[in-house]
Amino acid sequence: MLALLLPGAVRAQKVGLVLSGGGAKGLAHVGVLRQLEKNQIPIDYIVGTSMGAIVGAMYAAGYSPDEIEKIVLQPEFQTWVSGAPLEGKVYNYYESDPTPAPLHLRLAIDSAFRINVTPRLVNDVTLNYVLATMLAPAGAIADYNFDNLMVPYRAVATEVFTREKVIQRSGSLSDAVRNSMAFPLAFRPIRQADGRYLFDGAVVDNFPTDVMRKEFQPDIMIGVNVGDVAFNKYPKERDDQLLTSTLLFLGSNVADTTSVGPNGIFIQPDLAGITAADFGQVKRLIELGVQAADRKMDLIKSRIPRRQDSVALQARRLAFQKRAPGTEFKQITVQGLPEQQQEFVRRFFQRSGSNYYTPGDVEEGYYRLVNNDFFNNVYPRIRYDKKQDGYVLGVDARQNSNLTADLGGVLSTRSMSNLYLGVGYRYLNRYLYTVKADATIGRFYNGARASFRISIPGNVPLYIEPLFAFNNFSYQDTSPLLKSRAQNSQIQQRDVRTVLQVGFSPNYRSRYVLSGGVFTNRDQFANTDEINSNATLDQNRLQGFTAALNFERNSLDRRQYAVSGRRVRFGLRGVRGQERYTPGSTAIDEYGQGLDGRRKTQQWLKLSLFNEQYFTFNKVDTVGRKVHAWGYLAEVQATTQGAFATYRSSLTTSAAFLPLTDSRTLFMDRYRGTAFAAVGLRYIKEVLTKLEWRSEVYVHTLVRPWERQESNPLLPKRGATITRPYLTLMSGVVYQSPVGPLSLQFIHYDEPRQQFGVFGHIGFLLFRERALD
Repeated sequence: MLALLLPGAVRAQKVGLVLSGGGAKGLAHVGVLRQLEKNQIPIDYIVGTSMGAIVGAMYAAGYSPDEIEKIVLQPEFQTWVSGAPLEGKVYNYYESDPTPAPLHLRLAIDSAFRINVTPRLVNDVTLNYVLATMLAPAGAIADYNFDNLMVPYRAVATEVFTREKVIQRSGSLSDAVRNSMAFPLAFRPIRQADGRYLFDGAVVDNFPTDVMRKEFQPDIMIGVNVGDVAFNKYPKERDDQLLTSTLLFLGSNVADTTSVGPNGIFIQPDLAGITAADFGQVKRLIELGVQAADRKMDLIKSRIPRRQDSVALQARRLAFQKRAPGTEFKQITVQGLPEQQQEFVRRFFQRSGSNYYTPGDVEEGYYRLVNNDFFNNVYPRIRYDKKQDGYVLGVDARQNSNLTADLGGVLSTRSMSNLYLGVGYRYLNRYLYTVKADATIGRFYNGARASFRISIPGNVPLYIEPLFAFNNFSYQDTSPLLKSRAQNSQIQQRDVRTVLQVGFSPNYRSRYVLSGGVFTNRDQFANTDEINSNATLDQNRLQGFTAALNFERNSLDRRQYAVSGRRVRFGLRGVRGQERYTPGSTAIDEYGQGLDGRRKTQQWLKLSLFNEQYFTFNKVDTVGRKVHAWGYLAEVQATTQGAFATYRSSLTTSAAFLPLTDSRTLFMDRYRGTAFAAVGLRYIKEVLTKLEWRSEVYVHTLVRPWERQESNPLLPKRGATITRPYLTLMSGVVYQSPVGPLSLQFIHYDEPRQQFGVFGHIGFLLFRERALD
């Protein structure tokens, strides 16, 4: 009786909720949903655009506001929307070792030899898979009719070439969401069955109240807008902002605050100072949505007297979820490739069951596939097949990159600056054939690498790769700030190797590599601290054969200066070669006697263990999520290497402990030996956006290090069993720039005449492995 006396009571029996687009700002919708349910406000229909389509689809699929909040608050959510690699999903099977190139171009050459550049957008491989798996059960329950979801739903997209608004009422729920968020120059569009590409619905209708009205005819409408409102955003008296504001309005439709109707409720969260890209401010955005809903709650309750019992709602939600079919995948289909290439793609997916794929099988196969640069636009579609009584994964891989180009470089405070160039070509038939070549040109380091790889997926996926590599390190004049002595700066090391590698990947997180081949090492060095311009350096050449077995597991989040993940490496190497020593003009002892040249066969085994791990405690404050992490490093190397012709040549051939980026550019006696053990701690704290303060401390000790003979300092001898601990310290800042890390470091080494230094660089300072590493 009371309900009949309230104004608009009869009209408020069916409630439609409209959720606008706005990028990260759309996370405020989660807070609005939470308050509506908390106050038992019914939601009978949902229409969404862009981020509003995502939040609305999750709610319509049976996720509660608390569940949605939990999903977007988890750290993995940041990787989904940013395109960053998901921790634990760094794959070593197909890709080569990390390169120093920040610019990676994916190109395609067609039959007419025309080159097309694949634009570099947000990496969406993780987001696509998460959406597909998260929304697949609801799609199966609804039989792919959005009216049959827990809450009837519509997603709005745009056909940009005709400016046509596309209302998605059926089909794949994840496709509908993905179409609605495909924004130009951000998330790429996905190809439809009819060949069209749909884009973000915000382009033509960011606040689709008219869609709600035409599709569902609700009695009352609640509209939540996180986008722009024209009058509030007009750049009055700010002529300098007129152009940029105009461009923004051209790219996104603004909200009409009156379109919810005379008895509707318009909710506009106060999102001043927050942009569409501020995904790090999840908690704050949800809270702003809560506050906006609370401000209008009295009005909502007065206009919508009907209440949704919380217990009954939860029971309905659970009943809907229980109707979901099992999680078995019965078939993998491939679209967009010739049949022979389709078979190659299907071999990425291996069954662990007798006649079906588990979700783990599908996930592993998917991430193996998308990690291959050849398939740059892989899109997963999951659909339930009633006849097969299981899901079918459809892999759309219509486009491919058969040519890649890499460009990078480093600028340094010392003479470490260099330029990096790389090219690659791939051909897919029964197997994938990859030809790669790259070169680094600089004063301190020059190097080149060429390889040909045959990749074979399957139960035990493997690759076969012959390669040629060249490295040249010149330590001359690389450390003026450290006042390096001539013996440690007049050193040139060159190595060349031709080897055959066979790599196995038992799972996508690790790999085993068996390699063998020939090598030539040439070291040139001085034996005294003072030399003149006419001096001739000693030369030690080692030629022979080497074989190695390496295991590596890598989930680090960055190529350099990581803050999360783990890298483990175990290696066993055998070396046999012929040493040929040629003395120079500095090979004269204190009695004026010179050394003689010699030839000798050298052979040894080397065991190496390396572990690097980070523990990240991301702090969330009012401006978003900030990195706060601890890490540790442990390394052990031991060899049976014997003495070489001189003390210097014994050191140049020995293993080195190189914990810092800077240490790889220096030659330090106390950091080299045939056996050492080291541990270190790392602390990282983000002080400003993308600007991190890093402090690192290391302790290492040498076992039976090389020392000079008392009777002839040019010759080597074994020292004490274990040396005292040597201390290395570093503190500095790192900024993650688009072209690589920008770093300034203050360093202490436990080395005479090289104790303190300052080192700065911009770009990835990475070197290829040497022949005997």
